[in-house]
Amino acid sequence: MRKTLRTIEWVGHQPGALLPGKVRLIDQTRLPAKLVWIQTADLRKIWTAIKTLQVRGAPAIGIAAAMGVVAAVQKSRARTGAELATEVERAADYLATSRPTAVNLFWALDVMRRLARASHALPPAELKHRLVAAALKIRDDDAAMCRAIGRHGAKLLKDGDTVLTHCNAGGLATAEFGTALAPIYTAREQGRDIRVFADETRPLLQGARLTAWELGQAGVDVTLICDHTAAQVMKEGRIDCVMVGADRIAANGDSANKIGTYSVALAAQAHGIPFYVLAPTSTFDLTLASGGKIPIEERAAEEVTHGFGRRTAPRGVKVYAPAFDVTPARLIAGIVCEKGVLRPPFGPALRRACAAG
Repeated sequence: MRKTLRTIEWVGHQPGALLPGKVRLIDQTRLPAKLVWIQTADLRKIWTAIKTLQVRGAPAIGIAAAMGVVAAVQKSRARTGAELATEVERAADYLATSRPTAVNLFWALDVMRRLARASHALPPAELKHRLVAAALKIRDDDAAMCRAIGRHGAKLLKDGDTVLTHCNAGGLATAEFGTALAPIYTAREQGRDIRVFADETRPLLQGARLTAWELGQAGVDVTLICDHTAAQVMKEGRIDCVMVGADRIAANGDSANKIGTYSVALAAQAHGIPFYVLAPTSTFDLTLASGGKIPIEERAAEEVTHGFGRRTAPRGVKVYAPAFDVTPARLIAGIVCEKGVLRPPFGPALRRACAAG
């Protein structure tokens, strides 16, 4: 089994003791130059880590948020469980303002809220221990779901296949194994030769900085390309399938992912190449009928005007910088979750997957 990098975890101040503790996560803004860890119990620093992409990827920010709730209340002097539950609500509301698109963030915060409400009659100390156990379960469940996604997705790959991916949906974006990269790791564990073309993913270069680094660390044959090279390598017959992650999947299968994903899906359709979205069921949002309802985060203009640490655009130029786009379900060959490979029509398939135990 491949050795995995634990992107985010909860560490106690003392061996064997979960409380008090801290969130320990990789600062992904420092990669690939340095592997730097952030270790903090400060709620504002955890909010900032999510907002500034020090931790990123839908599952990973959900885990960070759940752990952030624990960090916020672990030293509370609340006299009753009800008082502590109110503090949980306050911390969750604050963390929910960090980023708008990835539904895992809100899903994880809702898990913590519901637990606090249901357990408000408990003594504060016991409720705190239940909260940290819930946050750890979210992390561990995500790791297990990613392993399952890897097993299901690996069935889509043949020995010698080359996969194109966009942005980073590997271990860095999850608890430890990844979504879109999980089938690649699994297929390699099973002895298959799988190669990857990774889009650089402008403007923040998550493909260049993170995916290429992560795959290289794992010994995967990876080739980095400019975003607009994707259609060309498809035309040249170099790509067998596309595998990407998702930050939110609507009830009809429309999928939000890093900006540029929609263009890749259109190119894949034009060249007859299957386009797969890989994500856990915690990324499904069945409350939204279609992708048109998914809130799309807009990033600061400086991320576009100051590429590579210096100004790369004229002063005063207008900038439109959505962080995500939505790929219509009609362009998606399959959605791979921990329950299996879902095929169109996605509406019934997504509902069945969410209902399955």
